[in-house]
Amino acid sequence: MGLPSEILEIAKRVNNWGRWGEDDEIGTLNLITDEVVREAAATVRSGRRVGLAVPLQQNGIQTGMIPGRVNPLHSMVAVNWEMFGPDTVANSDDVVTMGLQAGTHWDALPHVSHSGVIYNGRPASSITPHGGAAFSGIEKARHLVSRGVLLDVARARGVDRLVGGYAVTPEDLELAMELAGTQVRAGDIVLVRTGQIQLYLAGDKTGYALPAPGLSVRCPEWFHARDVAAVANDTLTFEIFPPEIENAWLSVHALHLVEMGMLQGQNWNLEELSQVCAEEERYEFLLTATPEPFVGAVGTPVAPVAIF
Repeated sequence: MGLPSEILEIAKRVNNWGRWGEDDEIGTLNLITDEVVREAAATVRSGRRVGLAVPLQQNGIQTGMIPGRVNPLHSMVAVNWEMFGPDTVANSDDVVTMGLQAGTHWDALPHVSHSGVIYNGRPASSITPHGGAAFSGIEKARHLVSRGVLLDVARARGVDRLVGGYAVTPEDLELAMELAGTQVRAGDIVLVRTGQIQLYLAGDKTGYALPAPGLSVRCPEWFHARDVAAVANDTLTFEIFPPEIENAWLSVHALHLVEMGMLQGQNWNLEELSQVCAEEERYEFLLTATPEPFVGAVGTPVAPVAIF
């Protein structure tokens, strides 16, 4: 079953294919210009830093709902090994097996496809079992630093956490932007707080997964109109789950990644950031969130840092 007609109509209105040339592989990251980064750097005043990643651990976010997306399995392959002989300097080494989207992560543009295509009209068949993504793999996003803006929808709505199944609408984003006291502008990385990750942090992994608040299918047009470079939030599914339109599974993913060419992030811990923004009385900051450059990968762990 394809995407519903109303989603396909939105797709026409937000489509960025060819906007940066037929060879483009990074989509809206093109909006992060040198000038945008200079202006982002100017938001740093105190040097206060807030980490936004959840710890990578075996007892992590994943519950088995998504096959193959396993929590990190960490093993030591050497422990105090005197590799050059007795009484020499000893070393320890370790390895990790994990789903690249198991924790705090970015979705790369080929993470989803629809109608047989990925971003910029390339065939979904260009993703192969052994090679991964031939186009727009996460390694193409070589650096990701810009102005971050927290749209604290939960705080703007006067609640600690939005209820499961709440659809975050453009009206919610406008209300949160009013709270933030700044306008979202071209090249920004927008972080949308729902408070949902509180459930995971309290040990309720199942409740964290679903039902979940998340972005409505109406939000991509809001981001597109403002030339947002990337969006992340504090939920497992990113968009409202189950979907607000029957059988419109992963529609927001399709609109952002395939049509707009816009990275999106999930499982970001925005709780401390919410408190710091309220204390600092400003919701803009320098955000560094460069992906790990796994070649051909359709997602990647990331350890974002907001700098005030």
